[in-house]
Amino acid sequence: MTWDNPAWFWALLVIPVILWIQYLYYKRRQIPYVTYSDTSDLDIISGNWRSYGIFAGPFLQVIAIMLLITALARPQKEQVYTERNVEGVDIMMVMDISSSMLAEDMNPNRLLAAKEVASRFINRRESDRIGLVVFARESFTLVPPTLDYELLQTQLASVDLGMVRDGTAIGMGLATAVNRLRDSDAGSRVIILLTDGENNAGEIDPLTAGELAATFGLRVYTIGASTDAQTAPYPVEDPIRGTRYHDIRVEIDEEMMRAIAERTGGRYFRATDNESLEAVYREINEMEQSAFEEVAYQEYQDRYQGYLFWGMILLLLSFASDRWIFRTELS
Repeated sequence: MTWDNPAWFWALLVIPVILWIQYLYYKRRQIPYVTYSDTSDLDIISGNWRSYGIFAGPFLQVIAIMLLITALARPQKEQVYTERNVEGVDIMMVMDISSSMLAEDMNPNRLLAAKEVASRFINRRESDRIGLVVFARESFTLVPPTLDYELLQTQLASVDLGMVRDGTAIGMGLATAVNRLRDSDAGSRVIILLTDGENNAGEIDPLTAGELAATFGLRVYTIGASTDAQTAPYPVEDPIRGTRYHDIRVEIDEEMMRAIAERTGGRYFRATDNESLEAVYREINEMEQSAFEEVAYQEYQDRYQGYLFWGMILLLLSFASDRWIFRTELS
């Protein structure tokens, strides 16, 4: 509720003056009476309702004046309509699921760390279509770009090694994501490519796939996920001794990853542990914000009519109370 003429509320200061005038009037008013020698027996007689009604007129008059002043202040109901236009971002997440992603230089291993951080990245997005591509020796789209984040999270949780043959076909994974986004009409189209190795499989070279991405105006962020040491611990299941570890070489083609990112207007990141991987996704989230445009419309509707109506009714009732209903003067 808003008020178009709130200065009228200063007029409420007249109420105490009116009450004082009413008090003086009734104090001086001549009330007929009968003289009795002893009035103690009259104490048991309850008062007539008309005896209390003499106060109805002044009371109704004060309430009526308050309502009329409120009407003059012109109460209004404010309604705000917001028109929101969202220009979302289409994002394809490309995730390496080759066997080397079991290396435990991240906690508990590279694959699980990548899935957890990717899940939190999805939770931070709004109004963006996000899809998921996984690759090893081959690649395929697990989830096309969608706003159904619940489905996306479910499919991300199901990602595991063995979904495709082992290998690292980075070019195939990137090309699959390019194919998904090339016809998108989103204002911004982004690919986030995460791998822990070098390209050693597939029919498409990663740099060629990067050129395709640049041709279609797609921006690629590349992430190398592994320790910055030369080797990383890798678990091996031994049927006799149980789980044992041996070191595998860390082989990330950073030059190639950087070239793809720079060619498409993106950036290359190196994530060496869980914290740095989280920081990478957080930075990408900040760089790729959806565009929101809001236009607000305000509409005011007068609400003084009710105050004016009841103020006039009570004013008439106060007049009627004094003149007819609770009249005390003798004719």
